[in-house]
Amino acid sequence: MYGIRNCDSVRKACKLLDEYCVDYNFHDYKKAGADESVLSDACERFGWDAVLNKRGTTWRKLDDETKASVTDQDHAIALMVRETSLIKRPLVLCGKQPLLGFNAVLWREILEKGEL
Repeated sequence: MYGIRNCDSVRKACKLLDEYCVDYNFHDYKKAGADESVLSDACERFGWDAVLNKRGTTWRKLDDETKASVTDQDHAIALMVRETSLIKRPLVLCGKQPLLGFNAVLWREILEKGEL
């Protein structure tokens, strides 16, 4: 799982995975940075506009020129590598069902089916 340890959504996801006794590795973007190949994979699976979190304060704090420069996947990935808080969290790419963002109902369904 990829995310930021102190993110509420990530904490909820970790708690749910622990509840279902799912073994997982956690990659903290703040401590270890974001890997361009992981972001590229996520963008291919979900679309770069879904992986790039434009609803958070980090996006709102960006200047208009930077925001306007994000016109395709390559630009989005480059920005997310520099500003890891712009990556939607949590991100899970392993298992049968990749996941982006936390939705407790969806995650429980997937976990109960054994698809994670």
